Amino acid sequence: MKLRDSSSSGRRRLAAVAAGVVVALGLAACSGGAGATGSGSGQAGAAQGDVDKDAVLKAGISYDLGGGFDPMTTTGAVTVAANWHVMEGLTEIDPATREVYAALGADLPKQVDDTHYEVTLRDGAVFHNGDPVTTDDVVYSFERVLDPKNESLYADFIDFVDSVKAVDDSTVSITTKYPFTLVAERLATVKIVPRSVVESDYDAFNALPAGTGPYQLTAATPGDKITFDRFDDYTGPRPAQAAGMQWDLLSDPAARVTAQSSGTVQAIEDVPYIDIPTLEGASSVESVQSFGLLFMMFNTDEKPFDDPRVRQAFFYALDMDKIIATGMLGNAEAATSFLPANHPNYHEASTVYSHDPEKAKQLLADAGVENLSIDLTTTDTAWVGDVAPLIKEDLEAIGVKTRLDVGQSAGQYAKVDDGGFDVMVAPGDPSVFGNDPDLLMRWWYGDNVWSKSRYRWNDDPEFAELQKLLDQAVQASGDEQQELWNQAFDLISDQVPLYPLFHRKLPTAWNGEQLAGFKPLPVTGLSFLDVGSTAS
Repeated sequence: MKLRDSSSSGRRRLAAVAAGVVVALGLAACSGGAGATGSGSGQAGAAQGDVDKDAVLKAGISYDLGGGFDPMTTTGAVTVAANWHVMEGLTEIDPATREVYAALGADLPKQVDDTHYEVTLRDGAVFHNGDPVTTDDVVYSFERVLDPKNESLYADFIDFVDSVKAVDDSTVSITTKYPFTLVAERLATVKIVPRSVVESDYDAFNALPAGTGPYQLTAATPGDKITFDRFDDYTGPRPAQAAGMQWDLLSDPAARVTAQSSGTVQAIEDVPYIDIPTLEGASSVESVQSFGLLFMMFNTDEKPFDDPRVRQAFFYALDMDKIIATGMLGNAEAATSFLPANHPNYHEASTVYSHDPEKAKQLLADAGVENLSIDLTTTDTAWVGDVAPLIKEDLEAIGVKTRLDVGQSAGQYAKVDDGGFDVMVAPGDPSVFGNDPDLLMRWWYGDNVWSKSRYRWNDDPEFAELQKLLDQAVQASGDEQQELWNQAFDLISDQVPLYPLFHRKLPTAWNGEQLAGFKPLPVTGLSFLDVGSTAS
């Protein structure tokens, strides 16, 4: 994705947006964990057994509500997850399986030639206000995302699109700037909105949007809850299995655990690792491997971090087995590549870092580095706080004097964007937006705020080589495409301007006796698509 930051204001905006996503997604954040268990392939009736269609599903959500629901701008964990149930794109990516399926489109995009696709809308699709979905709404939805004046983050996910035009009342034509093999996956990042509603009362739409999904938002109160009703005129592949939903916003971990233990809610996300044994007796609990990672990032404009040997030394210094066992209670997988091992495009990188303090010391010596002293910038995310002291301990064991600089994400990224850091350790997960390697790599390694204003590696010859590989890969397919991605994985594993330390597991708890069809996710959030409450 090529971020539009040609002006200083654009650069500041992108920095703010990216930092906001870091805060909201535990990034908080799209992917993860392809291969995670889950049924939702986009087929109706995935809920198992009899369900009570009059029930209200109740959940405990770990993030508070911040900002609106407009799918062109929102990046918050809560709003993005809510929109899975309320909004639809021509295609969608299942939150559990990470598979693409036809949503507002009757079928997946039909390829006409190398740069031309057509999508026919499904019959009878209507918005929550009763208006029929038109091809004009589809064209408008794409154009508002692509318009630079709207400063939509999602424009960068579809910058391969040259035009979207209505062919007739039911079909749209999509022309790409060049051959691009991930069209079906990327169309899911644009949700179709009713033009008349957005243009007539944007504030009302942003607060409670009219979508085409199986549920309709009825209320959203920060610090309290979000409520949904079943949309009875839904015509898509995943009809609501309950009368409604209530999401209690419980940012306090103890409150979520109590709500689940007491039966106040039927499912909670982001179970604290230490509370997993407590909940296992009364609830189903599963930690699903995700793409979500903890990365280490260097200011490559600053010596000695312009030398890849120094960056490599920091990775060899770390005892990841100890860090994961002690700091994460085993709920992570040490990185052996940019992707986790369960991702369908996984390739073990040419350089895999193991705990080798002597090699780390030798790399520093080879680079002429002595008596190195650093500030290790970290966010105040709870689980990051558990591992940061262990990282400090391992770095000091190879002679790197380390001072921890812990703070809220927004403030820490403000310092980073001003160049005021040495090394940063922070969480990240763009997999909520998509699962393909191109999207996941370009989030951090594209020609954008990360490479320009954060780790500042965009003027390195190896960066240019990486862009070439990524550009070639999206125009290739099959084994050729995978080989190009493999070369990219190898390059970043060797250069490590920013690179994962581990990919974490996401723990979810739910009442397996009350919820039919529920699956824990490899991304932030809870999905109740195809989920029902068992009949009493």
